[in-house]
Amino acid sequence: MKILVALPLNERQKQKLEQNFRHQEFVYCLPENLTEEILSDVEVILGNVPPECLVHARNLQWLQLNNAGTEGYCDGALPEDVLLTNATGAYGLAISEHMIGMLFELQKKLNLYGRNQREHLWKKEGHVQIIEGSRVLVIGLGDIGTAFARKMKGLGCRTVGIKRREARMAEGVDDLYTLERLERQLPLADIVALSLPGNQDTYHLMNEERLRLLKPGAVVMNVGRGITLDTEALTKALQEGRIAGACLDVTDPEPLPPDHPLWDMENVILTPHVSGGFTLPETLEKILDICIENLECYLVKRPLRNVIDRKTGYCM
Repeated sequence: MKILVALPLNERQKQKLEQNFRHQEFVYCLPENLTEEILSDVEVILGNVPPECLVHARNLQWLQLNNAGTEGYCDGALPEDVLLTNATGAYGLAISEHMIGMLFELQKKLNLYGRNQREHLWKKEGHVQIIEGSRVLVIGLGDIGTAFARKMKGLGCRTVGIKRREARMAEGVDDLYTLERLERQLPLADIVALSLPGNQDTYHLMNEERLRLLKPGAVVMNVGRGITLDTEALTKALQEGRIAGACLDVTDPEPLPPDHPLWDMENVILTPHVSGGFTLPETLEKILDICIENLECYLVKRPLRNVIDRKTGYCM
């Protein structure tokens, strides 16, 4: 069996991957270097490859993504009989800590003090906000949202989760509701955190109408996909002082245009979609572990972890 590995593994990680699969053929090639010849006879792909290239993978039986998001892979890029799995479970640690870092930077005005340090200004920036005791509304309770809720609960916050459908209460979540209750929960929230995939069902989930439901002291966070939050409606809400601030690792469009007003707002923390990916080395290790576990299952025909429902783009 030929296995294409499109992950940026070092030699130690390659050995870790291959040690239990001595009789398989591994080919290592990053997505930007892929050719039709390389793709033509692979049975398994570990890692994201451009969806438009998959037409050349005529023998493909299983694609293991290194993303939690599945955009581009569920709308005809793969034949229906090709198994699709994602990397749910790999990103909660990295992204939840990034979220907390952004939140503390905003609430304690550390961005302003960082600017003052660069300008050699010994200057007080006034009152700051506390995080303990905040009501945190987490929209999207996958691995990332659950990890963030658990950490915020540990900081003394009340955590409220929103999921697409009814589910068991997750660790660190005080109250759990479905999307039908979102409008009731938004006016109560001090912090609204979005960690959603991007698809037709989540497009502008936080639109102008829902942003208007927020209290003046509310902070909006987005680490999922930029399209889940209406950028212009958010900008307007910030300019008019209807909400207190925003922490954004993703935007729509992305990259954010250089002349966009969000760049210059003192109550906005922006990072260039770096909370996930391989910025934290442990994330790649977690993805590798998922690949190894699933490859073991694939070879003995056991059910795989994180199998994707093509109709929803979520794990089954």
